[in-house]
Amino acid sequence: MTSTSPQAAPWWRQAVVYQVYPRSFADADGDGLGDLRGVTSRVPHLAELGVDAVWLSPFYPSALSDGGYDVDDHRDVDPRLGTLADFDEMTEALHAAGIRVVVDIVPNHTSDRHPWFREALASPRGSAARGRYVFRDGRDGPAGPMSEPPSSWKSLFGGSAWEPVGDGQWYLHAFAKEQPDLEWSDREVREDFLTTLRFWADRGVDGFRVDVAHGLVRDVDSNLHVELPSTHTALFDDGSHPLWDRDDLMEVYREWRQLFDTYDPPRAAVAEASVHPSRRWRYSDPSSLGQAFTFDLFEAGWDAAQLRRGVELGLEQLDVGASCTWTLANHDCVRAASRYGLPPDPELSSHVAAKAWVTRDGAAPVLDRALGLRRARAGLMLELALPGSTYLYQGEELGLHEVADLPAPVLQDPIAFRSEGAEKGRDGCRVPLPWTPDGSSFGFGPDGGRDPHLPQPAWFAGAAVSVQEADPGSTLHLHRAALERRRGLLGPEELAWEEGPDGVLHWSRPAGRGGRWHCVVNVGGADGSGASVPLPAGELVLTSGPLDDAGHLPPSTTAWVVSG
Repeated sequence: MTSTSPQAAPWWRQAVVYQVYPRSFADADGDGLGDLRGVTSRVPHLAELGVDAVWLSPFYPSALSDGGYDVDDHRDVDPRLGTLADFDEMTEALHAAGIRVVVDIVPNHTSDRHPWFREALASPRGSAARGRYVFRDGRDGPAGPMSEPPSSWKSLFGGSAWEPVGDGQWYLHAFAKEQPDLEWSDREVREDFLTTLRFWADRGVDGFRVDVAHGLVRDVDSNLHVELPSTHTALFDDGSHPLWDRDDLMEVYREWRQLFDTYDPPRAAVAEASVHPSRRWRYSDPSSLGQAFTFDLFEAGWDAAQLRRGVELGLEQLDVGASCTWTLANHDCVRAASRYGLPPDPELSSHVAAKAWVTRDGAAPVLDRALGLRRARAGLMLELALPGSTYLYQGEELGLHEVADLPAPVLQDPIAFRSEGAEKGRDGCRVPLPWTPDGSSFGFGPDGGRDPHLPQPAWFAGAAVSVQEADPGSTLHLHRAALERRRGLLGPEELAWEEGPDGVLHWSRPAGRGGRWHCVVNVGGADGSGASVPLPAGELVLTSGPLDDAGHLPPSTTAWVVSG
């Protein structure tokens, strides 16, 4: 297994990156929507937490048909969130606190309000304006010529992946109809995104998270007859999927890497690429984006065998010289504290079962909130002890649960609408954060301002930042302690599995201060039961929860020990 010294490695290889979903982080102007000045106002919180970088989900002008991932202008700020001057002020404040800035780039599609798409709709078939998008003639049907979509492909958000424009042509949208897919064989499209990357890099952005990085390049015309259950990748391992993970996609990212490397230091990038594990390295290769999310650990349930398999799949990135990435939560999934508190479903993966639970309004099965939080705390220390970078989602430091009982009238996620109620969507993890136990929005915005864009539950009061500040045993204090101690323990990017009893994960890696850094995770049984286990000899650095009376590690608890 390849080993990389932290002293010689780029900053991002073992960074802790905190994801900010700007609309739900902090509201400075009281309009109910989080904004960039709100982020700036909370830089002290991020600095005290100890993160190395902040990743900002889209803050661009948008109709919010998909939480900001429907972008009107890739080189501006949504007026409801601020201005470019506010962005510069925020970047300066983060950099002054020693925190780097990563922004979301959305290259697979634009919004249907983008000037290019409006021009395409106003232009004739076969025009250069339509050539920037994936327009195709419809098929003949009972309603007349070209009245049927070009293929039977389905959108990831439900319904057809094709939308008619009224002249016999249809455009492709892998996601919502408000998100028309771009045509990346068009040179103008490629040049425009190079301009966008330069625009933000020149403003001091340190890196980019690339949305749907496995999309962009397609082979549409040869595959219109192919029946696909959805437009989502089926994890093809040979690059043959018509829409995802095509081999010639790498030409795009090699060109991006050449641009990133003209900066000093080179700009970082991480791919959101839902691809077969055997093909993930193509995105994390140094000649490409340099890093790719590994979702194997996130997809595992709270089960020792599943967690170990998730770690092992993620570690395969080291074998090709790439960096590993670890995450247990993001803006697209049920919060970890709730996922881990649900009973396992033998027929569904952990995160799919949790989505089904949300759709049922949390009515069944029953969530064990305390057990879920205990496991989420243990999971934090598990992922932080692995070689590579860790991505934390806002609110994880508070141990927030999913807001699973949002009523239908307040939902915003297009999944809820496109699925006609079959899925409830992702709004439950996007509810604005609680900063104080009181006030009209728990400190999210100024007291007396507009209601938050998603309603906050009453139980947020007990999870608020200021409440946890006063509790040394809180999840917030655990995060601060874990990030501080991790920084002093980091060594080369390598890992050795250690022997342990069933239900226990134990590995060690070189500690930066000398000796071996041991991580012991007592996973325990499916219901939270199990025996406590003794810890290896050495200095006990941190635990995710209290030890038992004998000094042993209880189930659903993680410990760090330094030996030698």
